[in-house]
Amino acid sequence: MKVPLLDLKLQYLSIKDEIDAAIARVLDHCWFIMGPELKQLETELADYCQTKHAIGVASGTDALLLSLHGLGVGPGDEVVTTGFSFFATAGVISRLGAVPVFCDIEEKTFNIDPDQLELKITGKTKAIIPVHLYGQIAEMDRISEIAKKHNLSIVEDAAQAIGSRYHDRPAGTLGDAAGFSFFPSKNLGAYGDGGFIATNSDELADTLRKLRVHGAKPKYYHSIIGYNSRLDCLQASILLVKLKYLNRWHEARREKARIYNEGFNNVSGVVTPFVHDYNYHIYHQYTLIAENRDKLKEHLKEKEIGFDTYYPLPFHLQECFNDLGYRKGDLPVAERLSEKVISLPAFPELTEDQQAYVIDSVKEFYG
Repeated sequence: MKVPLLDLKLQYLSIKDEIDAAIARVLDHCWFIMGPELKQLETELADYCQTKHAIGVASGTDALLLSLHGLGVGPGDEVVTTGFSFFATAGVISRLGAVPVFCDIEEKTFNIDPDQLELKITGKTKAIIPVHLYGQIAEMDRISEIAKKHNLSIVEDAAQAIGSRYHDRPAGTLGDAAGFSFFPSKNLGAYGDGGFIATNSDELADTLRKLRVHGAKPKYYHSIIGYNSRLDCLQASILLVKLKYLNRWHEARREKARIYNEGFNNVSGVVTPFVHDYNYHIYHQYTLIAENRDKLKEHLKEKEIGFDTYYPLPFHLQECFNDLGYRKGDLPVAERLSEKVISLPAFPELTEDQQAYVIDSVKEFYG
């Protein structure tokens, strides 16, 4: 049996008529940039995230970049973030001329460790980027207390967390701004790159809307230097269809996670995801901590089961950050978990037989 890590074709086929009709409407009116679908999507996303504003941009990376820029982060500033995430989290800091400062993570949740966060703050610190990794929100009450104490901005990296909740508060409402991704593999994925920023600040929203169109308002009048970072209407039309199904897809992923947790309950050698009882985890990834991870990967490959490693090398050990002076051992938890994490198929269309085959294959390995 072949089991892919993700099968986007199955999702498309389940809503094909709606998707095709939505795309056709855009092709009919030919208003591809900043058109009605984008405006409608932004309204619906703000409602979904329970924020005043949602601003569509060209990618999840740009969502973080523009958020930091809009909050005044620039050359010489420091931004504290996790050492364990997708590269964009750290890359956007450097792209603005600021300095990323890496903090270790919690063993259980993979998210930034609040116990170590304050130790990373200096007089140059301007902001914190907590990442809601795999779909579970970080410890935002404690992070917010630290940020308030030191007068720091918070940009949530919610690229993997749309629809996640923390004490019943949605991702996107827990900082000054939040960056979301519409990369095709996300729970709410476009058919290309895309992203959006959520914020409750009118002033920041106005700045972000200017930043995404070269800093212009009105057109051709530039008060600031911005970017070309717009979510196009073809993608917006697709996302409007998919947004209607998002909560259903979240629940399907959560059910897959429940079945995995049951199946791996007595398997020595793996640790299933930990979820705080006050969190609503959307399982963008179902990630195990696995002993002999690399041999398990070989076994799954032989069984034709899809998997991936999110992420194999922490930021502080990446070659491009050598000049920051970090060494192996500086973030021990992130380093250890990067050698043990493995993500298994958990997409909504995964069948019972496929999931049973994955569980049996993992059990067979740990025998």
